[in-house]
Amino acid sequence: MKIMHLTIELIAGFFLLFIIIKFVGKKIINQITPFTFISAIVLGELLGNALYDHQIGILYVIYSMVLWGILLFIVEYLGQKSLWFRGLFEGKPSALIKNGVVDREELRKNRMNINQLQSLLRQSETFSIREVAFCYLEANGSISILKKPQYQKTTLQDFNLSGTPVYVPVTLIRDGEVLWDELKDLGFDEHWLKVQLSSQDISDYKDVFIAEWLEGDGIFVQTYQFQSSPSN
Repeated sequence: MKIMHLTIELIAGFFLLFIIIKFVGKKIINQITPFTFISAIVLGELLGNALYDHQIGILYVIYSMVLWGILLFIVEYLGQKSLWFRGLFEGKPSALIKNGVVDREELRKNRMNINQLQSLLRQSETFSIREVAFCYLEANGSISILKKPQYQKTTLQDFNLSGTPVYVPVTLIRDGEVLWDELKDLGFDEHWLKVQLSSQDISDYKDVFIAEWLEGDGIFVQTYQFQSSPSN
């Protein structure tokens, strides 16, 4: 009887887990954010504890997993609709190295030291800080690196060319909302942004899916109709 009971719970748990992952999204598998990492652990614990606790029946297994799946879906839905909610649950990247200089304050905010930063760099096949122009600590704890031109895989030294300045792209509009702090840091204002958008026949910020500025290459805009083009 116990074998039959366990078999039913396993089958129910298997298909519920499959449905939840398909329903919520693939992010929970890759554990892109701390929240999805914790959610995956809790989901596994809910199923595991329910299966091996003989006091818990199949209805409790179904109820706990369905409720957790609904909560996950609500969080993901709100994250798509609200930048504030997205930032709260997903966080945002931290620039640990800017223009080749380690930002000690950002290290402190992320409770990291220089040894840990160097370890992460080595894991990304970067063995010296001098090679790095920009380094970002992503929300899931991984790092993204933009190397200086002379240290990139195909280097300018191979062609006897002088080095050129390195710039990092800056997102100005995301999901129809202007990132005013980013715009201000670049030294631009709302009038400049409106001129840039109007040059591409865009009159409303809310029509913009993403707008990105790159020094020397201009602004890149993609609307919700998937129309995109660069402009200087």
